[in-house]
Amino acid sequence: MTHAAAPQTARHILCMKWGRKYGPEYVNRLYGMARRHLQGDFRFICLTDDASGIRPEVQCLPIPPLALPPGIPERGWTKLTTFSRSLCDEYGLRGTALFLDIDVVIVGSLDEFFTQPGEFLIIHDYKRPWRITGNSSVYRFELGAHPDVLEHFRTHFESIRRQFRNEQAYLSDFLHRQGRLAYWPAQWCPSFKYHSIPRWPANYFKPPAIPAGARIVIFHGECNPPDALAGRRNRRFRYIRPALWVGEHWRE
Repeated sequence: MTHAAAPQTARHILCMKWGRKYGPEYVNRLYGMARRHLQGDFRFICLTDDASGIRPEVQCLPIPPLALPPGIPERGWTKLTTFSRSLCDEYGLRGTALFLDIDVVIVGSLDEFFTQPGEFLIIHDYKRPWRITGNSSVYRFELGAHPDVLEHFRTHFESIRRQFRNEQAYLSDFLHRQGRLAYWPAQWCPSFKYHSIPRWPANYFKPPAIPAGARIVIFHGECNPPDALAGRRNRRFRYIRPALWVGEHWRE
């Protein structure tokens, strides 16, 4: 299947949905947030194995094949297909792509995510900032610029799996070795887990807050947006109050 090529200067919001963990409402709400927080024209692309229920403004395309050996834990490896040559050669996508996980909550402007200097930008690791590893919930790249990321993965999978726990550790290391890795300003993409939830005992009487300077709040580990909104945390003895601001932002 061939799609009309986009201009080289085109901006894309790129996301992925596979399996049954997340429903179409995550993609639909992500589109709504992006439309409210990104000025000007952009294309919103979802690479997915099931386009049912996704709003018509979103262009749904098949996920390029990863060719992962059967029985291997997924660990996010599917995200590496965003670097497949087929996005350009078969789908006709050209320009700059900002990849967003579908469970993030956008609370501020996205404009500078497309103008921030850097060849490949990613969130710096929250827990161990002395390491090069990035968090791949938000990364930016030029479509078609890094096909070797996926090609090297396919031909060296066994050694990569032994060395790296997941796709973001491999991706960060690979592009760092090429001198192409850079990080977003720290305040732009805070963690809900580490930066929004008050420390004990304040978590019992103060709700999670939007960190100062935040533009995209990242949900990983213990909570996703519905949990945060309801005041649920998926670990015992880790209480949080409802984060009502999630409902204000996480909507179509």
